[in-house]
Amino acid sequence: MGFDQYHEPAEELSDETRTLVRMLTNLTEEAEAIDWYEQRMSVEKDQDALAIMANSLGEEYKHFSMELEFLLRKKPEWRAIARGILFKDGDIVDNGETSEEAATEGGGDSGAGSADPAGSLGIGSLKGAAS
Repeated sequence: MGFDQYHEPAEELSDETRTLVRMLTNLTEEAEAIDWYEQRMSVEKDQDALAIMANSLGEEYKHFSMELEFLLRKKPEWRAIARGILFKDGDIVDNGETSEEAATEGGGDSGAGSADPAGSLGIGSLKGAAS
């Protein structure tokens, strides 16, 4: 890819933005690697090769997860939205819509830094709330 990852002149971007772009690029590359391993594993017949690929796939999951966590720590609104979606029961789209509304209209971070083990945004349910 080289240095064509920027959509704006690189020299005009802050260090923070450039780091964000690097980590987003890493995240994309890890997702692509996961895709490659999944496809290869779905057709591989040799059990030893399959075991090696499965081990490598686990590494890609780890890298993807670490990079995602880094990005979520740097972007509180993204973290707030993700908290309302990830590891939640129920309809994924409904969770996403509710989470996005809470984060974007409900004051941004809305508990993104809290240690709430349930992952609550700390604002209660918006289902059925009058607009």
